[in-house]
Amino acid sequence: MPDAQRVAILGSGNIGTDLMIKVIRTSKSLDMAVMAGIDPDSDGLARARRLGVATTAEGVEGLVRMPEFADVAVVLDATSAQAHRHNAKVLAPHGKRVVDLTPAAIGPYVVPPVNLDEHLDAPNVNMVTCGGQATVPIVAAVSRVTPVRYAEIVASIASKSAGPGTRANIDEFTETTSRALEEVGGAARGKAIIVLNPAEPPLIMRDTVYCVVGDCDHDQVRASVEKMVAEVAAYVPGYRLKQRVQIRPVADDDPLAGLAGGGGNLVSVFLEVEGAAHYLPAYAGNLDIMTSAALRVAERLALR
Repeated sequence: MPDAQRVAILGSGNIGTDLMIKVIRTSKSLDMAVMAGIDPDSDGLARARRLGVATTAEGVEGLVRMPEFADVAVVLDATSAQAHRHNAKVLAPHGKRVVDLTPAAIGPYVVPPVNLDEHLDAPNVNMVTCGGQATVPIVAAVSRVTPVRYAEIVASIASKSAGPGTRANIDEFTETTSRALEEVGGAARGKAIIVLNPAEPPLIMRDTVYCVVGDCDHDQVRASVEKMVAEVAAYVPGYRLKQRVQIRPVADDDPLAGLAGGGGNLVSVFLEVEGAAHYLPAYAGNLDIMTSAALRVAERLALR
């Protein structure tokens, strides 16, 4: 692809490998240059070599020493929050654009249909979390119609789709997602909960979004949410509403009434996310929405 921008991926685990395959199979504006990991026996590095992608098992230090790195425009980091803090320091002097798929949140939060245009010049952008990518757009859709006093999300994912990186970052997941509900979604207060579901066979990702609002036009809220779902589904085809958006008054004795200052209406949105199964199983929608969103961001950065 002569006009494509070259990219490198840090992390040869499930997320990094799925992202590599998406770049190779689906992207017209990105060219897969390098995959860097720390496990020389990982399936991700083995697949990369079979696909003709340059590899290193020496992490970010090995990446910056590779001759292919000179032509890389964007680095996608699919490691962990702790590793990204180190990786960002190593990459900073090289002037590469960085898309961070970990909850490290060094750069601004980016959720493509909500605020990508605001951060196209940022050197490091953060993809929040899988729960954030699934639910922040919904809170933003409600808040563009009426102020959201309080937003609470529950992200339920198959235990089998939660790898060591996800499990090591549970605290960062809840903290980062909660902040993104406020800073990007527009909620006055936000709370995030993650559930690892051990059911067999594994269930696809399901997300529940609760927004406490004041008086509002119910039809406008529903239309805004449905429009946002369509925007996300444009790059995550398995993203969909499970049922019609529910809106009901908040009773005086409801715990949410106290959290939101009393009264109001409760907007309830039920979602599911099925993966595209490029590399990961279809039930791993939580990982697919992260790689799909990161790919969307990298493509926009490349076009810019």
